[in-house]
Amino acid sequence: MAGTRPEATPGAKMVYLIKRKTQTSREELIAHWFANHMRGVIDRNLQNREADHPSADHYVATLFDPRKGLEHDWDGVAQLWYDAPLRRPAQASGVEPYDTFQQVVEPYWPWATQEYVVLDGGLPLKPLTLNDPFPCTRSGFFKLTFLIALKKGVDRQALFDHWIDVHVPNVRDLMGKIGGFRYVVSHSLEPDTEPYAGMAELYFPDESGWNAYRAEFEPDGFSDFIDAEATLRFHSGTEMVGIE
Repeated sequence: MAGTRPEATPGAKMVYLIKRKTQTSREELIAHWFANHMRGVIDRNLQNREADHPSADHYVATLFDPRKGLEHDWDGVAQLWYDAPLRRPAQASGVEPYDTFQQVVEPYWPWATQEYVVLDGGLPLKPLTLNDPFPCTRSGFFKLTFLIALKKGVDRQALFDHWIDVHVPNVRDLMGKIGGFRYVVSHSLEPDTEPYAGMAELYFPDESGWNAYRAEFEPDGFSDFIDAEATLRFHSGTEMVGIE
C-alpha cells in the first residue's frame, strides 16, 4: 500500500564497490574473485563466528555486464550482511594485498548501508554438489543496480524521506504491474563520507521487463534530489553467492 514504509532489514549491509586495474581483464577479475577471494572470505567469516567476532550472515557479489562503448566506473559489487556496521578501517582493503584478487583490483573501502527489501521475490540458487556447495553462482534474471548520488545543496534527509515515502511505492507498484519480482533499496549510514547516498537494485525476469518499466514509469520528483550525471546504472545477469 502506498504510503507504508518498508521495514528495514535488521543490522547493516556492508557494500564493497570493485574496480579492476587497467591491466586486468574482466575474465581475470571473475576468475580470481570467484576461485580465490570468495573462498577466503567465507573461511574468515566462519572463523570469526566460532571466535564470537563480527561475522556476515550472507555474502553475495554481483558482476556488472560490460556495455559496448561505455567505460565502467565499477566492475561489480560485493555485499555482506552483519548484525551492526563494521568500523571504517585505517586503510582500504588491497593496499597490502593478501590474495590474487586484491592484486588485480583497485583498493576498496567498506560502505555501510541500511537495507530495505521492498519486493522479496525469490532468486534461483543451486549450491554445488560435486565441489563445496559455496561459492556458487545464480542467473536467470535481468538486474539493474543504481548508485544514487545526491544533488549538491539538497538535504540528505529530504532525499531519504522522498525516496522511501514517494519513489519506493511508485517503483514497487509499477514493478508489480509489469512482472518485476525483486526490489531492494539501501541507504548510506554515513552519507557525509560516502560517494553515493544509496543504492537501488531492481530484478526482472529478462530485459523486456526493464524496457516495459522505462516505457511506463511516471516521474515522481525523485530526480529533483539526485545528481543525474553522477548517478550510475549497471546491468547484470549473474550473482556469485558465498554465504546463503
